[in-house]
Amino acid sequence: MNTITRNEKIAKVESRHIGRTAAYWTVTIILAFSIALSGIGQLMRYGGNVDLVTDIGFPLYITNILGTWKLLGVLAIVMPGFPRLKEWAYSGIFFLMTGAALSHVFAHDYGAGGFHVILPLFYAALGIASWALRPKGRRI
Repeated sequence: MNTITRNEKIAKVESRHIGRTAAYWTVTIILAFSIALSGIGQLMRYGGNVDLVTDIGFPLYITNILGTWKLLGVLAIVMPGFPRLKEWAYSGIFFLMTGAALSHVFAHDYGAGGFHVILPLFYAALGIASWALRPKGRRI
């Protein structure tokens, strides 16, 4: 009876580890893909990125700064090693996204259905989830 209980406990621990790892990579890939597309769009000033920034009163050159930092943050969270750099990248993504949401709120630019506020907050939540689910090897 003891060996069955021990085997069941081992199976539960392993499945929990695999599930957590799968959740981490799923959330991280969604976050990295979204932030990378946003950064590329800002660097290329593609689509509504120009209007999105200038409508709330920021100068256009901010797209170069934000786009560059977004791409560097994505590289930091997906490449192996450098756990302290990853901590900084997750913090940067969180502050960038909450700052974007608040900038739109203060400029009274909510977008259709609050899209300009909800989407950055969703990305901030993804960043928190990815950080919280990270494997032990990616922790300081």
